[in-house]
Amino acid sequence: MTLPHTSLSLFEDIKPEAHALVFEQAFEAWLASQRGAGLLRQERSIEVYQDMWNAFSTWCLAQSPVVSLPSLRPADLQAFQAARFGRKASDLSLTPRYALRLMRLIERVQRHHAAQEEFPAGNAAAVWLRGNPQVRFADSPHADPLPEYLPVIEAKQLIAFVSAARPRPGSSRAAGAPMTWQDVRNRASIGLQLGAGLTPGDVRVLTLASPVAHGGRIRDRPWKIHVPAYGDSPARETPVAPWAAELLRYWLTVRAEAGIPGPYLFPSTRGGKQWQRASQYACATRVLEDAGVDSREGGSFRLRHTFALRQLRRGTPPDQVARWLGIEPKKMKRYERVFPGGPEVV
Repeated sequence: MTLPHTSLSLFEDIKPEAHALVFEQAFEAWLASQRGAGLLRQERSIEVYQDMWNAFSTWCLAQSPVVSLPSLRPADLQAFQAARFGRKASDLSLTPRYALRLMRLIERVQRHHAAQEEFPAGNAAAVWLRGNPQVRFADSPHADPLPEYLPVIEAKQLIAFVSAARPRPGSSRAAGAPMTWQDVRNRASIGLQLGAGLTPGDVRVLTLASPVAHGGRIRDRPWKIHVPAYGDSPARETPVAPWAAELLRYWLTVRAEAGIPGPYLFPSTRGGKQWQRASQYACATRVLEDAGVDSREGGSFRLRHTFALRQLRRGTPPDQVARWLGIEPKKMKRYERVFPGGPEVV
């Protein structure tokens, strides 16, 4: 049996069970209104909001006296936030963006509940946000950190290091220290991250059909890469810098000579198995460290950011760069913030 939706007097001695029911009904009513308006459809988002509300209502009900929706004050929200510090933050519950999302949820549910029960809506969440600008502006484009990228000297250093995997014109392939097929694979994959803007995930799903050589200016040299769709990433094509294309062409020769089977462009084993995340990450880190490039800040994603900034620096329209990267055009704003004038990038 459910209780009717009635406003609760602040002066009545209300049992905790009744308060709990109010919190539950207030959220469910708000959720129903959002679904009915077509504003909330993703089950994952609903689960996140439910978890947020459960954490908030559990804290409110545990206070003495109980913190009810009508009596909610900015001080209560401050106490709730303070109580969360020191907890395990693997769910990102302590980030400013999470806090902003939570406060907006509290405000919306409280307003919807107040409208249904015909009592004045509180403004505790709005007041709390005004006093916490680091949370209030967490969704501002300028709240995102600038993308990490390689300075010119490090980019040139890395290009020279990975390119040394292939023999120079007129030299013997046997010249210099012997290099395993894994070494060539690792350097060629890093070359595509810097020279084509690929992510580590992109590298692992590339197939032998991904390099596109036909239509290029130099015979048999790949000039663009087709990245197949995987996960939430759409299929796309992106150009390859000439130095990275030469390294990729050499890797294809080494791969063929090693007789490696399977469809993957960069296999994990000689038997052709797909490269796994942990192994690929370790190999990429080792290449960066061996090249004398600091891999601690930003990791190999800095290579992708360097590619993006280089394209913008050359005058490529942001929408085109976004298509090459496989991201929404609005996400290019974070790269454009590195300008005006732009950094010097290779």
